[in-house]
Amino acid sequence: MNFFKKKNFYVIVMALIAFAIASPNQQAYAQQTADKIISIIGRNRIILQSDIEIQFAQARLQNPDISDSVKCLILKEMILKKVFMEQADRDSITVTEEDVEGQLENRLRYFIQMYGSQEKLEQMAGKTVFELKEEYRDVIKDEMLSERVTSQILESVKITPAEVEKFYNKIPVDSLPFFPATVEVGQIVVDPPVSKEMDDHAHSTIEKLREQIIEGRFSFEAAAGLYSEDPGSRDNGGKIDGVTRDGGFVQPFVAATFKLQNGEISPIVKTQFGYHIIQMIKRKGDEADVRHILIKPKVTSGDFNKSIEKLDSIRNLLVTGKMDFPEAVGKFSTDDAAKRTGGMIMDPSTGNSDLDITKLDPVMVLLLDTLKPGGYSAPHVFVNEQREKSCRIVFLKTRTTPHKANLQEDYGKIQVVALQQKKQMRIEEWMQQHLHTFYLWIAPEYRTCDGLKDWVVEAD
Repeated sequence: MNFFKKKNFYVIVMALIAFAIASPNQQAYAQQTADKIISIIGRNRIILQSDIEIQFAQARLQNPDISDSVKCLILKEMILKKVFMEQADRDSITVTEEDVEGQLENRLRYFIQMYGSQEKLEQMAGKTVFELKEEYRDVIKDEMLSERVTSQILESVKITPAEVEKFYNKIPVDSLPFFPATVEVGQIVVDPPVSKEMDDHAHSTIEKLREQIIEGRFSFEAAAGLYSEDPGSRDNGGKIDGVTRDGGFVQPFVAATFKLQNGEISPIVKTQFGYHIIQMIKRKGDEADVRHILIKPKVTSGDFNKSIEKLDSIRNLLVTGKMDFPEAVGKFSTDDAAKRTGGMIMDPSTGNSDLDITKLDPVMVLLLDTLKPGGYSAPHVFVNEQREKSCRIVFLKTRTTPHKANLQEDYGKIQVVALQQKKQMRIEEWMQQHLHTFYLWIAPEYRTCDGLKDWVVEAD
């Protein structure tokens, strides 16, 4: 396995260790496994066989071809994490409950997005979001303590262009990875403005629905199923479980929710998505289960034409050099998330802007075929991630063809891998310098693992 592949798998394993949600089947498998202590770190930190097996099962979901040898890597990362937690105790490093709560919310939001909805996540995990938060609160706290120690160890680790070149030159030619065609793509999105007539009509529609529900002519659940325009909750009678103040819901919706008592129905609430009415089902401290109905103002062809005309003017500013792309995104885009990335579309799995062209939407691929690097598409209507029509222009920043890794085209990727290797070497150095100050016992069957042979401080 070359270092590029090792690095990618290292990231996967660390992500799984950082916050694993084991499915009921995986938990059952771990319970059926004859459990035993595999490692003891310090006075009371232990790693069980079942801990390793659950992480290994998760890693196999990512890559079915991995071998049992990966368990050594999993154990090594677990030991490192617990050693850093011991060091955090010694150095009196702490994290606040607010920091832990915020990290929990971020992680759960990621998994909800990955599985498509909160309901699907809860179904997969066999637990409610509230139960998951309680179960993983200590896990997240320990992880954050470990990360703070790691940051202190690595804060001075930098890498120079000369070191990157030296790292690259040491890679055998037949081990250089083959990169597929990639592109860096940005977009400026301008949602069609809603006419006053259509906005008034949507408000009138939801106002009448609310009156009918209050009068008892409809149940809230039935009205949501018949009329709500939120596809994520409509088929469940408008139900949304686990609404929190900082759980990714838009602020007007959250503010209206937490003013309600059980069974109460809100006044009409306007958000960027349209008009809502909300019914409180059950309040659980800072979480609430609700039903809601959404009515969206309709967008006419004339509204789309206005957006296309605006985008055409923006494109003229760009192609004539009167405004650069990030500036235009900040000034004109109606996509708030895009403003944080300067309009560039990011790969969620890597967090960078290099996109594998084979994984792009076919419509986008066809559009990019008509552009040269630095070029802008004509304004056009497209379907966004919420499956709604909007308007945009697309910017092709760079394009690469399929090729073996080289410093000219792939310096950024090679730099990341070289820096990761340097950081791992620094961690190894730190462990060698400090390991004798910790008690560390490893079960005999794991002592021959690569990277663990020299770590046993206390023999049987």
